[in-house]
Parts: sequence; structure tokens; C-alpha cells
Amino acid sequence: MAPRKKAEPKKKTAPPKKPAAKATKAVAKKTPSKTAVAKVTPSRLEPSGYQGARSGNLIIVESPSKAKTIEKYLGSGYRVRASYGHVRDLPISGKLRNEEVVGIDINSNWELRYQVIDRSDTGGKGRRSTQDILQELQRESDRAEHIYLATDPDREGESIAWHIEEALGLDPERTKRITFNEITKKAVLKALQDARAIDDNLVAAQEARRALDRLVGYPLSNLLGKKVSRGLSAGRVQSVAVRMVVEREREIEAFQSEEYWKILALLSPMEAAKLQIGNQFPLKVYAKKKQESDDVDEDSESEDGEKSTAISKNEPVKEQRKGAFHPPEGYFIAELHQWDGASFKAASESEIDQYLSALDNANFKIATIEQKDRNDHAPPPFTTSTLQQQASTRLRFSAVRTMLNAQRLYEGVNMGSSGQVALITYMRTDSTRISEDAMKMVREHIEAVHGPAYLPAKPNYYKSGKSAQEAHEAIRPIDLAMTPERVQAYLDGDQFKLYKLIYDRFVASQMSAAIVAVTTIDIQAGQAIFRAKGQIEKFAGYRKVWPAGRQEDVTLPPVVARQDLLRHGLSATQHFTQPPSRYNEASLVKMLEKEGIGRPSTYATIISNITKKGYVELQDRRFFATELGKMVNDLLVAHFPQVLNLKFTSHFEEELDQVADGKMKFEAVLDEFWKPFKSALAAADSNMPVQKGQETGEPCPKCSRPLVRMYSSKRKGYFVGCSAWKDKENPCDYIKPQEGQADLALVEVHCPTCGQPMKQRSSRWGTFLSCTGYQADGSGCNTIANLGPNGEIVVTCKPTDEECPACHAKLLWRQGKAGPYFTCRNKECNNTIEAGPDGKPVPPIDTGMNCEKCGSKMIVKKSWRGPFLSCSGYPKCRNAKSVPAELKEKLKHLYPKKEKETEQLPEVEVKQTCPECGSAMKLRKARGNYFLGCTKYPKCKGTSQLTADLEEQLQQAEA
Repeated sequence: MAPRKKAEPKKKTAPPKKPAAKATKAVAKKTPSKTAVAKVTPSRLEPSGYQGARSGNLIIVESPSKAKTIEKYLGSGYRVRASYGHVRDLPISGKLRNEEVVGIDINSNWELRYQVIDRSDTGGKGRRSTQDILQELQRESDRAEHIYLATDPDREGESIAWHIEEALGLDPERTKRITFNEITKKAVLKALQDARAIDDNLVAAQEARRALDRLVGYPLSNLLGKKVSRGLSAGRVQSVAVRMVVEREREIEAFQSEEYWKILALLSPMEAAKLQIGNQFPLKVYAKKKQESDDVDEDSESEDGEKSTAISKNEPVKEQRKGAFHPPEGYFIAELHQWDGASFKAASESEIDQYLSALDNANFKIATIEQKDRNDHAPPPFTTSTLQQQASTRLRFSAVRTMLNAQRLYEGVNMGSSGQVALITYMRTDSTRISEDAMKMVREHIEAVHGPAYLPAKPNYYKSGKSAQEAHEAIRPIDLAMTPERVQAYLDGDQFKLYKLIYDRFVASQMSAAIVAVTTIDIQAGQAIFRAKGQIEKFAGYRKVWPAGRQEDVTLPPVVARQDLLRHGLSATQHFTQPPSRYNEASLVKMLEKEGIGRPSTYATIISNITKKGYVELQDRRFFATELGKMVNDLLVAHFPQVLNLKFTSHFEEELDQVADGKMKFEAVLDEFWKPFKSALAAADSNMPVQKGQETGEPCPKCSRPLVRMYSSKRKGYFVGCSAWKDKENPCDYIKPQEGQADLALVEVHCPTCGQPMKQRSSRWGTFLSCTGYQADGSGCNTIANLGPNGEIVVTCKPTDEECPACHAKLLWRQGKAGPYFTCRNKECNNTIEAGPDGKPVPPIDTGMNCEKCGSKMIVKKSWRGPFLSCSGYPKCRNAKSVPAELKEKLKHLYPKKEKETEQLPEVEVKQTCPECGSAMKLRKARGNYFLGCTKYPKCKGTSQLTADLEEQLQQAEA
């Protein structure tokens, strides 16, 4: 694209710089219209007029942690300062007369209007304003000989660098751009040598993305506010992600389950001893379906991963089999594979009975044996998406949690006497490339630590995605000498887990393939062919560092072709086809990447946004589409099929790549989108049905006016309330309680603290009672309560006479998930203190540690998940971290006890031995049912049924 001019530099001979300069220049001339906000933040600072001598060099980065890490590598001739992220953006509100969308003048060749970010509008309470930060950067840049913009090495980082240059009015002759993928002395010095001008094409690509997100998001959000409810939002990427979840939900709802059966045979060579299996290998095993009676509730996971309940046909319900049967040494299980030359299929019990009858007298004989080695190759090093997927699967981290901790590892952590040290390379990347130096380092490490056998003859190379920026590297440790064990003392729990994950994956990616010996045995039995598969890991290879999931060795006994076998039993198992799985964070990120939706840096934000807006819910780590999500998705898909199309979204990402490469113009991308979208907007404004305020047909119990169904973005869901809530003369605030909740609006309750009437209020957690003596400044009565199941008042918050040790204001007593605690009434203080058994505040536990950010003492605080360390300077300093290993033993009494630890099992005498290893068995309980488990668990996972004698003992013990 042809770069647009910006404000004239001081020297007329200076080369022109990048996009949207007309926007910058225009801001100074334009006068806001009456619809614009009163407060207009200028897009750039006024020239300082500095005339003094210049000395030294200034490096500007985004974060103070990154600044601290870089500063230690450079001499006194360099000063490193932070911009704290973005410094300018399109205005949030205040559309001018010439703007169809706030901040964008479409008719003036897509002129973008920027202003300095007001952090008070973006949750930046307690931080310096952007204006203050820019003024500091201006003072530093005025007295520096050279300014280096060292923001992140991607399009967004390039855009931030350009905005800093524009906002400060930096002299292009003294200003250069530097990038590096890892924060090391070598990388930073190399970047300074390769300093360049800001890449106009990269900035143009980022501007096109920002403009299109605004063009889609603002009009669609306004339309949803008009048709559905205020507070809703839509977006180019987030709405497509919601569509993916909704469509998967609809697939599950429409799925028709089909029945199928398998037949298994328990076999052994002729010379094996007769096995006493009892009812552990029953003739028939039935799958428990959801609609069946709940008298059987013991779920076990079958070999194919399907959850089913195993019940022997000839046994009572209580004798159901617990888990899969594991044959002892010398025995194996084969599955019916073919019948009369065709693949075996059976869809009903009547069919399976015929097959069982035909097999009753069949002789089993080895038909063929196939043995071969299979190479299991190492996985590639992490990209952003694969890091988020594996962190979700192996660590149960959300995408946001993963990226937050990865950012800290990249920017640097305090390593004691070593100072601030960066541990990993840049964490927003879709490239699997490894630099030559890193390749040499990891190969030397593998040979020295694991031995030559684990080092392949040639390095492993991996193919990146087609849109990967090959200037980047994969996510990897900077220095393999910094082992996870060596740095563990300096990292909190999350940081250590994530660093170990990245470290192990990188080392594993350059190790030899694992070798697995796979044996396939086909067994002839009359018209049937049974098949048994076994595998043994002959060589661990990369699995020595990166274990391969739940794969277990299955050993088959030594047999030869044409050998006769003993059949010890047949078992027919019922199954039902399962609907597709709901997305979890890992699979949703994988699908977003596969479809080209968004970029690596946006996945965490996409998932966070659609969850916060109430379009999807995360239950048991799976995404469920909400009623609101389905309704909004249906409206948008019906009226904006182009925008909600996966191919359109991925096509736009490809066009952004072309803009970044200089092959396509900024304006062409936006023109292609805007004209058809504008027409669709006009049509939707007329044709989209209004969803809010629909009458339910019920009268209000307080004023008899109609009740209506509405959506609340605050409560993230629908509710039913009185239609007269906006009536100026006689408003009614009645809200119908949800099922199972008391109708608080119709109950007269007086405050147990001060005696004044209590009033029903609502929040995103539901309805509650609040004292009418409450004052916003905290001077009134702060009592909050709920009604118990018997109509009793359950106080959840009340004032006390206790004083806050930090500011001496009065404390409030509150009931939380982890139990009662105290919080300060002074909102500026907001101190929290644990409540003791006597109901008094408990002094904080002194850890002997100081906050690395502000130097204050670190104290122990408690949450419903357990204790954590928090800075005593909160809320001015919000530093918090997990409890280090050396303190966990001291604080173990603060961790919530697991149900298994607190549950007492009945005392009964168990005489049985494990059918798999012969060890003693013990009584165990799972999901309300008792069974016998091996005392050597988890090494041995043998289980068995309760005998009649044990059942009788249990009944007596429970009585």
C-alpha cells in the first residue's frame, strides 16, 4: 500500500513515514461535533522545545519487566524505559459528523482518528496516565542521541512503535526500530547493529485489522443493543468463534445414537493354566444410557473411551463389573474382526445371540502373525497455539493464564543475585523454526544428558503453517543450562509448570523417534476372524522427556502360526455411538488455528471475550453454548452470512499477510468489505426482529402490569421483570426469582443489624437482600443477606467495630467460599483479613519474604482454592504468587481437604487377593459404590467385586 503522509517532520527532507498520518494531522484541525465527548485527548504531545546537549541512547519497550531485563545487559550509555503497552488508539466514543463509525472517516480514504489512551476508561486505576508516561518518554528522548523502539517483534509491536514515534513527534533521523526474539545480551546487541526504519507495510496490516474490527464490532454491537439488549457485543472474530461452539452444540442436540455390539474372546495358549475368572469376564455387558433408571450409577470407561456401565446379564445390579478386565500374564483378549470374510457388524442383542451361539463350539487357532516396528516421531517445538493446547490438556491452564505466565517468562524474572533474567523466546509465534545456535545447544544437551542413542543423526526440522512469520522462532528456553530444577526457587507455581512444559517439549523435539514393536495376531474360529493387537516400547526415544499420553504396553504371549488356543470365555459388549465432543480450550484453539480465525496473539482474548459476554459457558472444562449465544448467533448468521463465514475470516487474514508483504493496499482490503456490509446493516436494521421486552402473559404480583422477558448483560442471562420498570410516574422494580429461589420482592424483611427495611437487589450472581440504610460512601449500613430454605435470614455481610490495621477504618464481616473473612470499608484501602474461629480478625502470617516489585512484606492470604502469597501493599501493589515449596508444609492446614481424605470407609475384613498381581485388596469407594482395589495401586490397577460376605459386613457397619 502507498503510505499516507503524517504530520510534517522538523526537516522537510526527512522521508515520509507510515499510515494514518493524515489522521494525526487532522485531529489538530478538527473541532468535535456536539455528539462528541467533551473530553478530547490529543493524539500527540506538543513539542517540548528542548535545546540542551544530547547524550546516551534511549530504548523504549512495552513493559517495565522487559526494560529491567534489557537494561542489565547494556552499559551506562543506554537508558531503557517502558511505554506500558499501547499509547494511542481509536476513540471509544464521540463520533464526528464526517465519521460513519467512531474514529474512522471512510470517505476521506479511510482516515483513522487516533487519540492518546485514557487509562481510566480501560481499567487502569492506580496507574500513571498514558499522558504522564508519554511526557516522561519525551523528556528522555529529547536528551538522547538515538532512540530505539524495541517493542515486540510482530505487527502489533510494529504498530505500537509507530504510535510512539507519532505521539512523541520523534525525529526520524534519530529514531530506529529494533527487534529480537529472545531477551539476551547477544540478541539485543545484534538488534542494535541491525536497527532499521519502521516497516510501513507491517503497520498498515495492523491498521487494517484494527479498522475492520471497529467496522464490524461497533455497528453490530449497536444493532444487538437495539434489537436484543444493551451491553451485548459482536466482532469479526469472536462472533465466528461463538458460531463454532453453537454449531457443535446443535450437532450434539441433533445426534441420533445408534446401538452396536462387540464380541471379545479371552484366550491363552494350550499349555496355560486354567483361569478362574468367575463373573469378571461376563457373557454380556450392557451400556447404561442416560434415560435408563438411576439404580445403576457406576460408570466405567471402556477401551474405546466410551463411558458405559458394565452389568452381567445373569447377575444382580449390585454385582456390576468395575472397569475393564485385565487378563493376567499368559492370557490375552481378541476382538471379533470379520465374519465370513466381511467386517463384523451387529446392531442388536438378538443378532449377537446368533453369533454367540455359532461360536459356542468353535475351535480357536492362530491364522497369521504380523510383527513390525513403528517409529513414533518427536513432536515439534511449541507455537502459540500448541502451547495453549498442551497447557490446557496437561496443566489445565486457561489460554489467558498460559499467555500471562509465558509473558512473564519472556520478559524476565528476578533470579536473585543474577538479577532480571529472561527464560524463553517470544511467545506469540506460529513458526516452528529453530535458530542455528539453539539447534547446536539442544543437540549438545541431548548427547551430554541422555546419551548418543537419543540424538538423531540429523536435526529434526518441522514445517510451519503457510502464514507463519519465519523471522520468528518457536517458543523455546533461551538457555538449556537454566533447567527447571535450577530456576524453580525463583518461579511461582504456574511459571515453573509452564517453563518445564516448554523446556521438555523443546528438548524432546530434537530427540530420536521412539520405537514401538507392534504385533497383530489374527485367530480363526469357524467363520470368524478374531484380532488381537499388542505393542511394546522397545526404545523410549523422545518419550523419555515427553511421555506420550495414556499409551500403555499390551503384551501378547509367545505364539506361532497354526497354534491351537484355549478359549476361556466370550463377552458381548453393548455400545452406543457418541455425539461429537464439545470444545474445550485446547480443541477450540486448535480449530481456530485450523480455520485461520485470528492470530496466535488473539486466541486467549477471543475465548475470554465470548465467555465474559455470556455467549458460552465453561462447565467441566467444556464449552456449552448458552441460550443467549444461540439466539445472537442465529440473528447474525441470518442477516450477516458474509461476516459470520469462516472462509471470509480466514480470507481476510490472508489479505492482511499480503498487506504486510506490500502486495496489497490497505484501502483495497477495507473497500472490499465495507460496501456489501453497509447494505447488509441497513437491511438488518429494518428486518431483524426485536427480541427484548417480550411479554410472558403473566401479571406482575406487585402492580398487576405485564411481566416481560429481558436480558441483562450485568447478570449474563435472561430474567423476567415488570414492564413498568421505566415508568417515570410509577416505576416497578419487581424481578421474578429463578426456579428454586425465594421471591424476595414479596417478603417484608427488616435488617438484623439496624432494623431498617431490606430491599431486593440483583447482581450477576442472582437476587439478594440489601439494607435500605446503605450509602455509596460507606457511611450507612452495609448488611447484605439471603433467605434460607425455611425463610430464615442468612447474613453474608455486616458492619463490625473491628479496625483495619492498614488505615484504621471499620471492617466489614463477609461470608465467602473459603469461609468468613473481614474486608475494609475504605474502598481505597480494600484490605482483607482472615477471620478466626472466634470471629475475630487473624493477624497475617509473616513469610519472611519481600515483594520483588515494591519491597513490602509478602503475607499469606486464603482463597477457596487454598493459600497464596500477596503483597501487603495491596491494592497499590497487586503482586500475588503461589505458595513456594518450602512453605507448603508449614501452611498445609490452610489447604481445603479433599473429599477422599476426609471420608471414612467402614471397617471390614478383606481376605481377597488381587486377580492381576496376587497382592492384598482393600475396600474402595467411587461415585457412591464400594469395590475392592489392589493395595499396590497405581502400579497395579486390579479390581474385583464385593463378595456376599463383604456385602453383609458393609450393611452391618453402615447400620
